[in-house]
Amino acid sequence: MNTQPSPCEEMLTLEQPLSDSGPERKLIIGLPSGMAAGERRFPLTPEGTEQLADRNILVKIESGAGKPIHYSDNDYSRAGASVCERQKSLRADIIISPAPLYKAETLYMRRGTVLLTLLRSVIDRPDYARALQKAGVNVIAADLIDNNGHRPVADILHEIDGCASVVVASSLLADPVNGKGILLGGVTGVGPGEVLILGSGMGAIAAAHNALGLGATVRMFDNDIYSLRSASRVLNYQIIAAAPHPRVLKSALQTADIVIATPMSGMPVIDGELAAAMKRRVITFDLTNKPGATFPSLPLIDLGNMEIDSLKASNSRVCCHNVGGRVPRTAAMALSNSIVAGCDSLRASTGSLAEMPAPMRQALLFYWGKCVNSAAAEALGTRALDINLLIGN
Repeated sequence: MNTQPSPCEEMLTLEQPLSDSGPERKLIIGLPSGMAAGERRFPLTPEGTEQLADRNILVKIESGAGKPIHYSDNDYSRAGASVCERQKSLRADIIISPAPLYKAETLYMRRGTVLLTLLRSVIDRPDYARALQKAGVNVIAADLIDNNGHRPVADILHEIDGCASVVVASSLLADPVNGKGILLGGVTGVGPGEVLILGSGMGAIAAAHNALGLGATVRMFDNDIYSLRSASRVLNYQIIAAAPHPRVLKSALQTADIVIATPMSGMPVIDGELAAAMKRRVITFDLTNKPGATFPSLPLIDLGNMEIDSLKASNSRVCCHNVGGRVPRTAAMALSNSIVAGCDSLRASTGSLAEMPAPMRQALLFYWGKCVNSAAAEALGTRALDINLLIGN
């Protein structure tokens, strides 16, 4: 008996694999401008756009969105992006926006669309959070993505803030008219300036590294002695590291030229009495997730939304935040690197919950209208649903 397939059967056998191996559907990523919300850190460069295009990803960018980081629409078009009006940038599989969108714009977004943003952009605006939840948008907080103890977005943003705070502060101190007219590092025969840092994480280490490089004396305080020891080791034991005992902390505040608060557990509150003990023209930064909470008696200044001359003209003590907004192009390049490196995880996040990579799943705030994050739930005055109960449904 002849068991050889006929020519017709051979053709049918070959056609099925060709059908299964067809081109993968192009993923669409939308990037609206954040300038209206005061966010200068646009998260993608033309170089990053080109790399995403090579991975079969179409990038839709709102016209003019790259202006804060000095890239034109033509720069993005040449890299393969589709430059469009804002509303069209919101009709995408994934929307990336560090800044909050307008509440009404959630109506343009499809149910199941993934919004990659920052935690505070959502939970600081309950009405916006409710609109996202009602629209069925799957919201992922990029700064909560944790891959085996490494937080790529949160860490790089903290590092940028730490570096930028020392750069901005040293410039302000050197101003001969409105500042002190002093070098942070001093010179032979003239003592260096003093930098006080609260916390010992990524941002604190970056700030200390830059300050030490300029020749400043650096004091670092943290309740976590193990973290403090690790930071001291990384900085080659060039800092003065201590626990923030009230008397020691007050003494350090009185002599500091720059005070930088970074995330730490048990953050001390620098109340009105302690703030009044600081030098008159001290430069103060709050790099924590709740700007102003560490220095409640000081006026809060958003450095991303003001001209630096306005700060120079102030003789009173103020608390500065959003210092990363002073160096938006550096932030853009760093964020762009993170997006390109994580594009496979982003693509997988548009599928089912079970297929979503664990780091992305753990960073979810809302999933198809359900609140699955405790911080988001607290902001909305509700309870968070255990996301594990949704897997497989």
